[in-house]
Amino acid sequence: MKYKDYYAVLGVARDATLEDIKKAYRLLAKAHHPDMSNAAGAEERFKEAAEAYGCLKNPEKRAAYDALGRVPEGQGFTPSSEWENHFASGQHDFNGLDLSDLLASLNARQQGHAFSNAPRNGQDHQDSVRVSLLNALKGCTMNFSLQGSGEGKHIEVKIPAGIRQGQKIRLRGMGGTGHNGGRNGDMFLNVELLPDPLFKSIGNDLYLELGLSPWEAVLGAEIEIPTLGGSVMLTLAPGTRSGQKLRIKGQGLPSALQQRGDQYAVVHLETPQSVSEEERLHYQALAASFTAASAAGSTSASSFDPRPNITLTLNHERHHAHPRP
Repeated sequence: MKYKDYYAVLGVARDATLEDIKKAYRLLAKAHHPDMSNAAGAEERFKEAAEAYGCLKNPEKRAAYDALGRVPEGQGFTPSSEWENHFASGQHDFNGLDLSDLLASLNARQQGHAFSNAPRNGQDHQDSVRVSLLNALKGCTMNFSLQGSGEGKHIEVKIPAGIRQGQKIRLRGMGGTGHNGGRNGDMFLNVELLPDPLFKSIGNDLYLELGLSPWEAVLGAEIEIPTLGGSVMLTLAPGTRSGQKLRIKGQGLPSALQQRGDQYAVVHLETPQSVSEEERLHYQALAASFTAASAAGSTSASSFDPRPNITLTLNHERHHAHPRP
């Protein structure tokens, strides 16, 4: 590679101070900058000055450059093995490099060595934890098996009361291991609410399927139903319909503001699958009573039609039917 006398390029002594080097570079840069000078070779002299300044302003690069010794300007040379061992830390092929490339690669290796020894924090890890609705509401402590770098380690995880679907629980220092004094990463547990045999959660509200007998729906009733906070008595008005949603305020899951949603009892009618002979007679009498009232065109409360839309359509078709020839 060809030697360049950076001190001669800047016009300073080899023992020049950093301030002297800066001052010399500023003068040369101003004189030869392509925007300031149209003289032949100005741009080349500007680049040489920038290269020399880039080396001599850096203490590590300047020390490595000075250690090369004094070589006549433009003469080819190869750094000694002693220089390699001290500055380059190993054997390198210097063929094809110029002096600026050599010093730039030295600086990159020094920066890489410094980076490798710098403190590095461990990576954050993620996992999921499945929580029942009751434990999500009241809070609990669960045993959890760590994955990743902490695989096989069992810890106790506190589930705070009011935790919600999709929230994250942060376990500080339970992630990847830090290096060179860096801190360990964290473990983030994504909360998933388990399906419940009784309740279906939609947002902060809970839904409970409530089966009613025909007489409970007709006559009304007081029914004890479960909630996550314990059982409550629900009053059904006479004439409760299948599909109605009966609201129990404040018995749902907490929101982000810790305000609880509601619970809804969704009504559906259940009919007996088998009846005794006496019960069958009662049902037949009830059916006859309603059928007679309907046939008579009664408008009383006992005139009951469970299929009014179908009845209306059939009556309309009969009224407009053409007589047969």
